[in-house]
Amino acid sequence: MNFSLLLLAAGLSHGPWNDILQRFVTPQARVDYARLGKEGLPALDAYLATLAKPWPAAMPPAENRAAMINAYNALTVRWVATHYPISSIWRTRHPFTEARHTVNGRAYSLDQIETQLRSLGDPRVHAVLVCAARSCPPLRQEAYVAERLDAQLDDNTRLWLANPALNAFDPTRREAEVSQIFEWYRGDFENVGAFLAKYGPHYAGFLQSKNAKLRYRDYYWGLNDSGSAGDSYSAAAFYFDYFRNKYF
Repeated sequence: MNFSLLLLAAGLSHGPWNDILQRFVTPQARVDYARLGKEGLPALDAYLATLAKPWPAAMPPAENRAAMINAYNALTVRWVATHYPISSIWRTRHPFTEARHTVNGRAYSLDQIETQLRSLGDPRVHAVLVCAARSCPPLRQEAYVAERLDAQLDDNTRLWLANPALNAFDPTRREAEVSQIFEWYRGDFENVGAFLAKYGPHYAGFLQSKNAKLRYRDYYWGLNDSGSAGDSYSAAAFYFDYFRNKYF
């Protein structure tokens, strides 16, 4: 069965989101927000409107999970597009904590969607939720679907860990410098070293040894824009925006 037929077989059609990802996400996993704003918003809004309605009660768990992942990513892209041009999603007001989005007939924040997915106990979810930052895992150029979800999760996890700009492994020195996601969400991974060894490049197996060294890279919150919008977003700007959002 080809990919388009899989989309049609699902209780919710993610075909429109699949088309948007193919049109506006680059091979480098950056989003062309400028062109999306001119050409793609009606289709994106129509797709989000279908996600906002109550979902079929008998939706299988894998289908529900795929839909929630797509919802998180699509809502994040739409939120950025609403405020574009910006240098970071943190330039907007309460981007992750305000329950301003409607999914499956109820109000959600992006954090609530993430928490619901994390509660399912599969740490690979951290490789597919994209919060519009350059340090995020890659935004896949296809929608997630129930029939291929496990393979898609595996593949995106491997793509993320194999990207030297996001995660680096040095078997000679037995050192790795990986995404800060593994520090923030350490409790979601039964064993970070084992996870990295399983899904990382073939030479990452050294991380299961006792003398392996693991460091975490600072997260860069510059916008995952295909243009230059996120180039100059500094650490100082992030801290200012973070505390502004937290306390005001």
